[in-house]
Amino acid sequence: MTELNAEDARRAIVEHTRRLAESAAAAGPGATVPTTPQWTITDLVQHVGQTQHWVAEIIERRITDPARLPAEMAALPADPGEWQAWLSQSAQRVASACSDDALDAPVFNPAGDGRPGTRFWLSSVLNETVVHGFDAASAAGRPAGVDAGIAAALISNHLAMLTSPTWEMQRPESARAIRGTGQTLQWLATDTADGAGAWLIERRPDGATWQPAARQADVTMTGPAESLLLTLTRRLPLTGREATSITVDGDTSLAQHWLDNTAHVSG
Repeated sequence: MTELNAEDARRAIVEHTRRLAESAAAAGPGATVPTTPQWTITDLVQHVGQTQHWVAEIIERRITDPARLPAEMAALPADPGEWQAWLSQSAQRVASACSDDALDAPVFNPAGDGRPGTRFWLSSVLNETVVHGFDAASAAGRPAGVDAGIAAALISNHLAMLTSPTWEMQRPESARAIRGTGQTLQWLATDTADGAGAWLIERRPDGATWQPAARQADVTMTGPAESLLLTLTRRLPLTGREATSITVDGDTSLAQHWLDNTAHVSG
């Protein structure tokens, strides 16, 4: 499993936010986002900037009680010409909030999975920024490259969320749907260092589990880490004309069922 290096994550938040802002400017505020068709670029920019400011405040204030989470969201500038500066500010703020000194500080973790709160939020904000950066790039017809190491770390974060102690409370229908009787799904990245990109999911009666391992499974998806991430977050289809360079070996319907029932990225 590829671990998320905090410094790399902070840099990636700032860099992918910059790319998102450029794509948003190229697409225009009223453009529909193809991967989240209920949103316009305005909605996407507002969501990302507000989320980054909101999370930064949680960490800055060292909030441990969910009842005290910030109630107000940062205001999106009315002038689209100011959005790039606003997004740069939100990215820098949350990256600074997730300093090394804050990584293990007492902060609320909604997943309840044992990670220190700041580390949870660092991964979550990076995920939001990278995935919605792809959304913005799609709206603008621009490429959106994701480093294999970052993509692999976000796959681990994605699976940690789906199998966290609080997932059933947050998304009960999803938690019930991904239970099973021992079915296994293997995701294998072809471009990660030291063979770290391997994720094995098992659907058990009491809930889905995952581990960083490469074994024979009922269905195996193999491809670049970026393609795996964007497929897992339902930005790209697993099969069909628009599918990425992922090879599926085994029960494709099992993999599609997993994807159909595991969205957790906003939008």
